[in-house]
Amino acid sequence: GMQQGDVLILTKALGTGALFAADMRLKAKGRWIDAALQSMLLSNQEAGFCMHRHGATACTDVTGFGLLGHLVEMTRSSEKTVELNLDALPIMDGALEVIETGIFSSLQEQNVRLRRAIKDTNNLREHKHFPLIFDPQTSGGLLAAIPEKNADACLTELKESGYPLSVAIGRVIDDKKSVESVTLLTN
Repeated sequence: GMQQGDVLILTKALGTGALFAADMRLKAKGRWIDAALQSMLLSNQEAGFCMHRHGATACTDVTGFGLLGHLVEMTRSSEKTVELNLDALPIMDGALEVIETGIFSSLQEQNVRLRRAIKDTNNLREHKHFPLIFDPQTSGGLLAAIPEKNADACLTELKESGYPLSVAIGRVIDDKKSVESVTLLTN
């Protein structure tokens, strides 16, 4: 399981759920859907091998439960708390525009129920990326906890291996008062 100080790395941008919901309503631009399809076609296999080489202590794919849902699974099994930086999240082109018009995936409402795992949202519910932590992904990226000393090298290798949107989105903290929770931050 995750260890205190581990860096959370995400390999693909978020937004497929909202984009395809918009596409079904004929409200998405073709280039948005083309880019989403290209992301979905990118295999996670090499990213998984890379994260393993860099000592991943926990790893999951981000799919139907959205980023928060899969992050909660990781916090529960590791009995850890994480900090998630909303500003760092990679977002697919068009996804923000779509959610601003009120278009969400049909699974969004179910995933929002997991908001109880968020400790002290500090009024970040108004942050433009907040709804996308609940967005269900189709063929989303990998989310892994990488030891801090290996994180930069892991990110470099991921980008060189064809995962250009890989980014550190948070870290594992040892908060004994609120085990198994997510704290949201911004830069």
